[in-house]
Amino acid sequence: MEGEDNVLRELLGEITGLLKSYPESLERRAVEIERSGKDPELASKLIKGADAMRDSGNIYLSWAKHFVALSDGTSDASNEDDESDDFGV
Repeated sequence: MEGEDNVLRELLGEITGLLKSYPESLERRAVEIERSGKDPELASKLIKGADAMRDSGNIYLSWAKHFVALSDGTSDASNEDDESDDFGV
C-alpha cells in the first residue's frame, strides 16, 4: 500500500509541474506571436487561454491533492487546503 502512496504522490508532482508549465508555454507562444506582428488577436486568445488553463488547473490540482490525502487516510472533507494558490492565481 505504501508503494501506491508513493506512486500517487509522484504523479501529483508530475501533474503539478505540467499544470504549471502549460499556461506558461501558452504565454510564451503568445509573446512570440505578438512580437512577430503576425496575429495580435491570436496572441490575445492565447493569453486568455493561459489564464483559463491556470484557473482550471488549480481546480483539478485541488481535487488531485484531496484524493491523494484521502487515499492516505489524512483528508478532511472541509480542509481549507482545497483552495489552491499553486499557480499564483
